[in-house]
Amino acid sequence: MTLRAILAGTGSALPRTRVSNAELATRVDTSDEWIVERTGIRFRHIAEPDETTATLGADAAKQALAAAGLEPADIGLIIVATATPDNTFPASATKVQAILGAPDCIAFDVAAVCSGFLYAVSVADSMLRTGAAKHALVIGSETFSRILDWEDRTTCVLFGDGAGAAVLSAKDVDDDQGILATRLHAEGQYCDMLYVDGGPSTTGTVGHVRMQGREVFRHAVTNLASVLGEVMADVGLSADQIDWVVPHQANKRIIDATAKKLGLPAERVVLTVDQHANTSAASVPLALDLAVRDGRIKRGDLVVLEAMGGGFTWGAAVLRV
Repeated sequence: MTLRAILAGTGSALPRTRVSNAELATRVDTSDEWIVERTGIRFRHIAEPDETTATLGADAAKQALAAAGLEPADIGLIIVATATPDNTFPASATKVQAILGAPDCIAFDVAAVCSGFLYAVSVADSMLRTGAAKHALVIGSETFSRILDWEDRTTCVLFGDGAGAAVLSAKDVDDDQGILATRLHAEGQYCDMLYVDGGPSTTGTVGHVRMQGREVFRHAVTNLASVLGEVMADVGLSADQIDWVVPHQANKRIIDATAKKLGLPAERVVLTVDQHANTSAASVPLALDLAVRDGRIKRGDLVVLEAMGGGFTWGAAVLRV
């Protein structure tokens, strides 16, 4: 028997307001054709004032708990991956804990932008296997609309808001169920290619997203293909053995180029960027939940998760559902 973190349930939450490219074109100098051609994005959800990173995260967590057949009192660890916390402090994870009514447990945030969910999964996996908790809520939640410059069409069209959650449970298994391997990376020398131009200790303001799109694209394709190769090699797998890849939903061209580089057929890649845009740390768990709920991802399937974000940070995980 081997103690592993298994995927016990998933959930997601999207803001009430859905915005099409055509609607966005009435606010900024852009068009549906321009956005779709370059990114594959058609819609995004934008949070209303009463919808925050914590409230969206809690809504996704409730779905994940229900899917896992657990109550908030069963959770011993809550990790929220976010670049858009409700407050500088306390951690949004503690606010999620309060909304859920979960008792005393470990709760903290992880800040790795679009790679945040992968970082959080890796941390939760390690903590569950060392006995820190029996059940963990791992949440990616973002309200990126709050940090967008709505006059910069090169960035504001790319992002949306939302949350995705997963319950991971420590379980003794006699097969290869659960998280089999994770790989994480960071290269801080590229931090000025994708960043927010504000912060408490620099400007004292929230700031806005800034990005060198071509450079981010180039690094993303290379880094994501590399880390997927690494994590599959860690468990002795080849691309033809993977049932599903759930990638970070930043740009359809990046997803297609990464899949092509690895020889992965498009029909095995979960794609939601057209409906959600880039929801940063929420994009992987949102896509995972969608594919679980519509029946594509089933028990026994071998699934690979991957993402890259500002920092640069990037990572991947392989799990048997």
